[in-house]
Amino acid sequence: MALAEVLANIKKRVEEEADPAKLAGLDAVFQFEVTGDEAGVFHAKVADQKAEIVEAAHDNPNVTIIMNVEDLGKLVAGELNATSAFMAGKLKIKGDMSLAMKLQSIIG
Repeated sequence: MALAEVLANIKKRVEEEADPAKLAGLDAVFQFEVTGDEAGVFHAKVADQKAEIVEAAHDNPNVTIIMNVEDLGKLVAGELNATSAFMAGKLKIKGDMSLAMKLQSIIG
């Protein structure tokens, strides 16, 4: 799975399909560090019941999610459970763990 394809899917879910009620009260930056053949960094900025994907690193993210592109694609498609991925070492988290837990409701 290509990073561009995964990123497009995340953008669609976050910017177009996200339920504003699920974003209420959330003011955070979720950074994604994609590893593997198609490595890259992007972040989701959530504020004012809206989310925006920025194709660049953020200077001070609240939480950083580290995954390979294939697993990230499966996570976004609902084919991989975030908790299972974390326990299996396929998903690494740096920063605010409680914010990371909310991410599934935003992109899932």
